[in-house]
Amino acid sequence: MVLSVEEKIRYERQMMIAKWGESGQQKLKAATVFVAGAGGLGSPLLYYLAAGGIGTIRVCDFDSVEPSNLNRQILHSSSRIGMNKAESAQKTLNETNEFVDIQTITEKIHNANAAELIGNADVIVDCLDNFETRHVLNKISVEKRIPLVHAGVEGFRGQITFIHPPETPCLACFIPREVKKEKFPILGATPGVIGALQAMEVMKHLTGMG
Repeated sequence: MVLSVEEKIRYERQMMIAKWGESGQQKLKAATVFVAGAGGLGSPLLYYLAAGGIGTIRVCDFDSVEPSNLNRQILHSSSRIGMNKAESAQKTLNETNEFVDIQTITEKIHNANAAELIGNADVIVDCLDNFETRHVLNKISVEKRIPLVHAGVEGFRGQITFIHPPETPCLACFIPREVKKEKFPILGATPGVIGALQAMEVMKHLTGMG
């Protein structure tokens, strides 16, 4: 994956990181990342993946933008109310970085379609708000041995972990398959912090730096 002059200028500051360089940036350009959810966690994650130069970002979200999303889902705006979140994300990210291919999936993830939707992705990122679908992602992660970056948030706190089967335990090893789904409080800055950390984990893995 050859970098254009414009790309070298755009990514200059991160390419200055020790052991990153042009080869690390080329790895990002060659990568495909599957992102499940374009909401609170997905917003900062997707901004930074696009800004960082991930070649192909596959955004999956069947939901539509609602007014109550806007305190934390910064990919979207009042003018996008009623618009599908994946398509709204694509619109925003295309303006963020024209060198990145943003692909949208507006289907709901379930056992029957997850493997096909994820396809040949190099990393799966969990930006969901329910554990039922998280365990569907985890199943594909284990079967295909694709790394999964899991995160969850509530109120002022969040959790994040990098799962890399078979080197690490999988999500089902430490989080029950049945977790009660309920409406929870959330400050917008919380997924902002955790989603940004997810982006960092994705790029560290793809460049071979962690």
